[in-house]
Amino acid sequence: MLNLFDLEKKINSELTTKINKTEIKHNQLYMEIDKEDLIDVTLFIKTNKDTKFRQLIDITVVDYPEKAQRFKVVYLFLSHEFNQRMILSYDINENEVISSLTTIFPSANWMEREVFDMYGVNFKDHPDLRRILTDYGFEGHPLRKDFPLTGHSEVRYSEDQKKVINEPVKLEQNYRNFDYESPWEGTKYIKEQTDNDKKN
Repeated sequence: MLNLFDLEKKINSELTTKINKTEIKHNQLYMEIDKEDLIDVTLFIKTNKDTKFRQLIDITVVDYPEKAQRFKVVYLFLSHEFNQRMILSYDINENEVISSLTTIFPSANWMEREVFDMYGVNFKDHPDLRRILTDYGFEGHPLRKDFPLTGHSEVRYSEDQKKVINEPVKLEQNYRNFDYESPWEGTKYIKEQTDNDKKN
């Protein structure tokens, strides 16, 4: 078993041209690559006898709307045998199509569907790329930082019609008034004691 520093050296020596940057933080190995090298790097870290990152924990995306390469795609891997974690990432443009990991890690199927649904990132060669969390006919991608906080329509079940209906958003007035004062600072609506109250 290699410690994290030896593991970092091993990966850098074996995958010299495919690794842009490696770093050890929080007792984990962080690695940055180009999107074209994802399949080769993933196959190596899964099958090599010194790495054995055989579990894909999660796939997620970080949105940087102000950057030219808007999205950072992040993969979290775990080696059960060596009790080590690796975080692999690369940057992509807004409309780029990236490789699917479903042939190497079948569990990537649902994770990639979630990324597609929430951020709009497309995966090529994915066996069933469709929305997984939002409703039928939903427009937009909820975790993009340009997504509106309140939409123009809402979907709800109508007891009267006994079906799901789509209607304009209604914000009741009594839900719009908020008391932003901290409960530790006290309230200003407590009735002050008058002279008559003191006599009684």
